[in-house]
Amino acid sequence: MKRILITGGAGFIGSNIAHKLTAKEYEVVILDNLSPQIHGDNPEENSPLFCSILKNPKIQFIKGTITLRNDWRKVLNGIDAIIHLAAETGTGQSMYEIEKYIDVNIMGTGLLLDILTNEKHGIKRVVVASSRAIYGEGRYKCPSHGEVYPTQRLEEDMCRGDFECKCPFCSGTVELLSTTENSKIHPTSLYGITKQNQEQMVMVICKSLGIDAVSFRYQNVYGPGQSLSNPYTGILSIFSTQIKNSNPITIFEDGLESRDFVYIDDVVDATILGLEIKEAAGLSFNIGADKPIDVITVARKLRENYNSTIKINISGNFRLGDIRHNYADITLAKQVLGYIPKVNFIEGIGHFCDWVNTQDIQKDRYNESIEEMKRKGLYK
Repeated sequence: MKRILITGGAGFIGSNIAHKLTAKEYEVVILDNLSPQIHGDNPEENSPLFCSILKNPKIQFIKGTITLRNDWRKVLNGIDAIIHLAAETGTGQSMYEIEKYIDVNIMGTGLLLDILTNEKHGIKRVVVASSRAIYGEGRYKCPSHGEVYPTQRLEEDMCRGDFECKCPFCSGTVELLSTTENSKIHPTSLYGITKQNQEQMVMVICKSLGIDAVSFRYQNVYGPGQSLSNPYTGILSIFSTQIKNSNPITIFEDGLESRDFVYIDDVVDATILGLEIKEAAGLSFNIGADKPIDVITVARKLRENYNSTIKINISGNFRLGDIRHNYADITLAKQVLGYIPKVNFIEGIGHFCDWVNTQDIQKDRYNESIEEMKRKGLYK
């Protein structure tokens, strides 16, 4: 396999994969619609991600969308494998941009699979980007009931400031465990539902066609190049933009909600291993750093790295559809792919902040996103 198509390849993860593949002598074709939410209104001038793609002579860029059959046909000729990253992302936004998320994430993927089923092509492997969002609240341990999977938290509990998950059987205190690939899949957002569907569609249809398929359930990916203009995804970018605009950071809930932050270079390496390693075929892998970090720690570390004195507000507010905790068990990726995260959070956030310091910071649009969620009844 030498000629690789990356959908969404001008984005954060895709562009980094593209550059790494060309350095390994692959031929790369990118299909991307250059969404203004990610790249701004003038991507040729204002999107570092897209500009880096244009400067790489080994990458063929085609502007188009995965929701149009003819755009798929433009890019599939001569392709050996597909890394399918194109998707609408954002837990909160997905709860009201419902048609768009279904159209892009599910129907767009469906178009690809329909073409692979009914038209001539040379595709040998499809790597699809799934998400930790498919797990919902993930895996916990109850002293009385053992391994449990808490249901979505109740609005009335969170309004009282009770944000932690509870045992679904006895409502008792539970201990967070890492989430394995065979953990229960029960997404709490439309985004998570669409990623679950996207993954299952690819794995089922490709198997029926004799095409190798690999799925990656990425945790919270961060690093240099992340969009600083998108107020719906990536708390490191959101918080950094607030700090650089001298605005206070506002944190949901009590600040103790946690995520698994995985550095972009580790995600790139894992994804390429999934493309190259024969034994990965037919498997889904968690890709994370194997460690939860709470949001208040993230905010304080960013403020420290930027030498800022802005205020950090713990709001007690919350978004419907958000989870409390989740971090990945990466045992399978270690065993099959040889994947071991190389960049810890302190080192990675340092690289990220150094990069942010070189950028022209966009207007802080965070409050606009909050007002939008308030109008939809999703922000409490």
